[in-house]
Amino acid sequence: MTGPRPPADTDAPDTTGPDTDPVVRPRPPRPPGPARRAVRRDAAVLLLAAGAFLLTLALLLRFYVADRIAVLPATVTTEMRLLDEAADHLDTATWRTVEDAEVVQRTQVRGAVSPGDPDWSVWEVTVDTAGEAVIGHLDRRVVVDRTTGQAVNCCGEHVDGDRAVRQAGLVLWWPAGATADEYPFYDADIRAAPLMVFDGHDEVGGLPVRRYVQEFAATQIPDSAREVPARTLGRDRPGTVTATRWLELRRTFWVEPVSGRVVDARELRHETLRPETGSGERVLLDADLTMPEDQVAAFTADARAARLVLLTARTWGPVGLGAAAAAAFAFAAAVAARDRRAAARAAAGEEAAAPPADGAEPGADRDAAREAG
Repeated sequence: MTGPRPPADTDAPDTTGPDTDPVVRPRPPRPPGPARRAVRRDAAVLLLAAGAFLLTLALLLRFYVADRIAVLPATVTTEMRLLDEAADHLDTATWRTVEDAEVVQRTQVRGAVSPGDPDWSVWEVTVDTAGEAVIGHLDRRVVVDRTTGQAVNCCGEHVDGDRAVRQAGLVLWWPAGATADEYPFYDADIRAAPLMVFDGHDEVGGLPVRRYVQEFAATQIPDSAREVPARTLGRDRPGTVTATRWLELRRTFWVEPVSGRVVDARELRHETLRPETGSGERVLLDADLTMPEDQVAAFTADARAARLVLLTARTWGPVGLGAAAAAAFAFAAAVAARDRRAAARAAAGEEAAAPPADGAEPGADRDAAREAG
């Protein structure tokens, strides 16, 4: 039997009055709402699209754009000058030898795209060699494959009007990315293409280059027969004899390999007149022809610019764009993973906040269990 309850403590503070603040429990952070999740999903999609675009651009730059800009230009206008300030040559107007005189060889090239094939270019080439008098003149038309830099037998090609010739090999510039050790190079004087052979690495104007050498022994130049005074060839008699022109040559080109551009050149030329019958000869030209420094600087600057463009298209651009594409894909994956985690937290929070199925107040079961204990 229980006794009477003790009287209530009248001094205890009344915690139920209107002036007493209710106990406030901290609420868990609200998970991101549907709007924020939608923004994250959109961001992931945009990053994936950007990555795909950058990757496509990198592939196009490397495998399409680079190949198109690596070809020789469709339209060409250029001149190469070689000179020797102390050459010997025969003045064929007076038939006397001129010693230690300046001799200049000018090679002019004018080219336009071939009407029949845009991958070809038709070049009109003129070579003039002169000292105190004209020493030599040559005209040729050659069709050049813009990808390989080599001659194509087509479209009225000729050398000094001879349309029976079949030009072959390189014409002036190397193909872009040229690293082979041998290339045939057409010499219009002898109507043949002796090999240009790799002769070592070098540097011109701070630019790394490959040095190629072509050389051949004295060779008779086709269709060069002419009448010359007999005494010119050492004959002790008046009248004329028929003589032909012979050429011995050592040609050196310095080539920037990425662009294929020639940046420097040198020719050791020894030309003679020889009678068709009998012995004797007369020096027509003996010269060590080199490229002037101002033209070397100009050709080097052009090659450096072309090299920069090609390296950008072939290497630096694709690598940079590929790295940017990889970063975009990585960010997209991170954003998507964060969105999934946020969605999982949101689902867990909604489940915890949901009322029991029988409509009881949250926590009623815990209170009942406490009273039963």
